[in-house]
Amino acid sequence: MGDIYVELARRATEEYVRHRRRIAPPEELVKEGRRAGAFVSIKKHGMLRGCIGTFLPTEPNLAEEIITNAISSATRDYRFPPITPQELGELEYSVDILTPPEPATIEELDPKRYGVLVESGGRRGLLLPDLEGVETVEEQLEIARRKAGIGPDEPIKIYRFEVERHKEGR
Repeated sequence: MGDIYVELARRATEEYVRHRRRIAPPEELVKEGRRAGAFVSIKKHGMLRGCIGTFLPTEPNLAEEIITNAISSATRDYRFPPITPQELGELEYSVDILTPPEPATIEELDPKRYGVLVESGGRRGLLLPDLEGVETVEEQLEIARRKAGIGPDEPIKIYRFEVERHKEGR
């Protein structure tokens, strides 16, 4: 058996894609009482196939957060068509559990260690840390701005967060 969070994301996705049913969260995770924002990323042959998450908790516990975001990653990421049952055997999952965002300055960012959340006029863009191809703070901020539809000259509030990354050991 692999990582408990990754296995939960896989089971939630497979049950929903095959049968349109939401699984019950494992009792041991519910008892933990842990709450956090979480992102579920799904890849197919190394390419992103879905990624949805929350930067603050929206569910009563972390297990429910992962289940909700796994289903959303598989079915509601606007960049991709919904995952089909035929694809399920080709998918790899990762789960990022976020620390609460804290205000930060550009000097306090590090794209390998911290994710970034930018905000301007009610628009928000988030980028997870340590992503392939993102080497500088400037690149990280530019991508987060673009995701939020915030122009390069608009003022932004910057927040940083760390992640606990859980990946499949394939």
